[in-house]
Amino acid sequence: MTPRPLEGRVALVTGASRGIGAAVAVELARRGAHPVLIARTQGGLEETDDAIRAVGGQATLLPFDLRQGEKIDTIGPSIHARFGRLDILVHNAGVLGTLTPVAHIQPRDFSETLAVNFAAAWRLIRTCDALLRASDAGRAVFLTTGRVARPKAYWGMYGASKAALEHLVRTWAAELVTTKARAALVDPGIVRTHMRAQAMPGEDPSTLPPPEQVAPAIVDLCAPASQENGSVIRLT
Repeated sequence: MTPRPLEGRVALVTGASRGIGAAVAVELARRGAHPVLIARTQGGLEETDDAIRAVGGQATLLPFDLRQGEKIDTIGPSIHARFGRLDILVHNAGVLGTLTPVAHIQPRDFSETLAVNFAAAWRLIRTCDALLRASDAGRAVFLTTGRVARPKAYWGMYGASKAALEHLVRTWAAELVTTKARAALVDPGIVRTHMRAQAMPGEDPSTLPPPEQVAPAIVDLCAPASQENGSVIRLT
């Protein structure tokens, strides 16, 4: 029988309809967790659910637009009402925004990018903090990017939103030191995702590693044994 070290644990995964989020959700299920899947696309969530069932797991689908601001605040209470616990949070959802000179960034694009990449993380922390602290080993993982450490022309909007995310999560991690909960950041590197295709439309996706290749390392950080806290883990 395949070991299921996360048996009985409840995990919330954003951006779970495709790419890294879907791969992480399947890997969590493979290890025994029950993923609660968040994404805007119902059809994509159902595809992830099918993949989870194929590995012997079960999931809860929560079609949700993370740009909806205050509605995010209801997620924690809803999970508590349904499961009575939350052990894992993986905030994978993100948007690229428009690659453009900083002086040409449009207010609407800037607001949307900040809403998903930064403000949603803040609201998820607010709504999930008490549940993760109450877990015997609450674990939160947020996806970031190498653009924070290595700024590049035209990537200012995306990089700035992720820089804000990193600061917020590392500050929260410092506040978790005296608890059993931990929070870490992961830079997955270059992976075959929809966002990568948006950024590099002329690139051959077959030359890039698939999301399933990085998912196990991300899920390792969700395990009770992981003590990474405030770290930025770079997978490549």
